[in-house]
Order: sequence, then C-alpha cells, then structure tokens
Amino acid sequence: MKKVILKCKLQSRDTFEDKLSDIGLDFSAMYWQHDRVYVPRGYQRGMNYPRIIMRTEMDAVNAPAKYSMILRRHIEDSGVDITEVTPIIDYTTMVNVILQLGFRQAGEVSRRRQHLIMGEGTKIFLDEIDGRPGEYFAKIESDLGENESVAEARNDLRKTFETLGEYNIVELPYFEM
Repeated sequence: MKKVILKCKLQSRDTFEDKLSDIGLDFSAMYWQHDRVYVPRGYQRGMNYPRIIMRTEMDAVNAPAKYSMILRRHIEDSGVDITEVTPIIDYTTMVNVILQLGFRQAGEVSRRRQHLIMGEGTKIFLDEIDGRPGEYFAKIESDLGENESVAEARNDLRKTFETLGEYNIVELPYFEM
C-alpha cells in the first residue's frame, strides 16, 4: 500500500488532543508497541532501501501480544512510503530468517501509542517514545490514491498540522532520532 506520512513534534500533547476533541475526534485507548528495525547491508539514508520492522503490540496487560512484520520502503525522491504488513506467529523464527537474508538490526523503538481515524484512509497517531520523556509526536498516515499527487497529499497533511497549531515537522524515523 502506498502512503504519505508526515510526523511532527508536538508543542503540547494536551492542546493537540483538545483541538481534535473540539471537532469531534477522539483517540483510542493507549497501547504499547515495540519495533525492532532491520536494514540490509550497505543501508544508507536516502538510498531507497527497504526496512523490515518486527513489531510487538500489546493492547492490554491481560491480552496476548500481537506480532507483525512490516516491510517499509521510503522512496526519497517521491516522498511515498510503500508498506506491507504481515501477521507473524513465530517471532523468533522470523527474526532468524531476516538475519539470514543479510539484514542487520539498526535500532529499537518502544512507544505508547493512541490513534484515531480521521477519514477514509487517513489515521493520526499520537506517540510517546520511551527514552524521550515529556516529548510527544503526532504522525499522520494517508493512503495515496492511484492518481493522487504526492506533493498535494503532503501539503494537505502539512496544512492539517498547521490548522492544529503544529509546525515542527520531523523527517527522521524514530529509530534514527
């Protein structure tokens, strides 16, 4: 699936949430995610190489964890992310396969996350990253239509943040921050 993703560091989580709540949008309950990010040999930012993310997600302490493998490729010159998500049953075996294919672990990110669905194909995520106390990030992911312009889609996401009073756009993935 092709997506346009824009992320910003929030000035105030409460103010951001309040503005969305004022227009009738409320975030889901908080859940926990842990990502291990794997990159191929020779990986360099800006070279359009794929990343594989092994995700563990827990919605509640009394529920079993969910595991998934996410293949993400960011096409730098177009600003599009191509993403495929596959549920995983045996996490350890899948990690061994990834390592045998020549990928190496490049980073880990744990976060507490909430989300809301803004419209068809558009989600906003509210993230608190472990190791960055007091900092909150919002990320908007929007599915890209067949004939939709990437530049227009990115501009729309930027305008959404600006409408909500947020201007601190972050280009780096969490694992590189």
